[in-house]
Amino acid sequence: MNDIHLPHQHGEGEETVLIQAQLGRVEHFQTVAEVFRQLGDTTRIRIFWLLCHCEECVVNISAMLEMSSPAVSHHLRPLRNSGLIVSRRDGKEVYYRASDTPQSRLLHQMIEQVMEVTCPKQDGPAEPPEEREHPSDPYEIARRVHDELLQHMDRRIPIEELSKRYLINPTTLKAAFKSVYGTSLAAHMRQHRMEQAAKLLRTSDMTIAAVAQAVGYDSQSKFTTAFKSFFHMLPREYRRQT
Repeated sequence: MNDIHLPHQHGEGEETVLIQAQLGRVEHFQTVAEVFRQLGDTTRIRIFWLLCHCEECVVNISAMLEMSSPAVSHHLRPLRNSGLIVSRRDGKEVYYRASDTPQSRLLHQMIEQVMEVTCPKQDGPAEPPEEREHPSDPYEIARRVHDELLQHMDRRIPIEELSKRYLINPTTLKAAFKSVYGTSLAAHMRQHRMEQAAKLLRTSDMTIAAVAQAVGYDSQSKFTTAFKSFFHMLPREYRRQT
């Protein structure tokens, strides 16, 4: 390509030769085109931008983007194949993050400049407490989940809802909860519910049905069965003896 004669010479000859030499490296431009092709999808750009700021598993990414896990995995695969993100396995869980390469850093900067957004890691005004992100430490999340459940014992909050709210894998949350409190989340809350029910039976005139609803049981019969299994007597018998 160095031998190509340009009809009009506008610049320095040496500079033109260097430019022509670079243009001849078609495979380099193909690599760049492939990278941009991978980012030619809005969802893929969102995932890449997210992973530039934190390391996450598929479940958490799905929760943050409100997508299904298979759909997220579909976008992660080409990003990883192109070298823009990397993954690591920790037990059964796989975690993803943006690769530490000049290409990834440049694309990250370009995305933020185009969108005119600021990287969350940069200094800025403190966010109000209600807008702060949830902690990433699973043990701290387990403690917060514990406190929330105790404040709302009249409700049955599914583990899936808690996982999405706190951006944590359900299995990880269960394991962290058991590690902190020494028992499963379900067993721990059952104990709290029964102890609260016993307190209400001792200190209030609430009906058995009202007590059942106050500790998260829609059915009085199910509450009675659970109470008897825990205290080895029926709620009415417990109230008479106290």
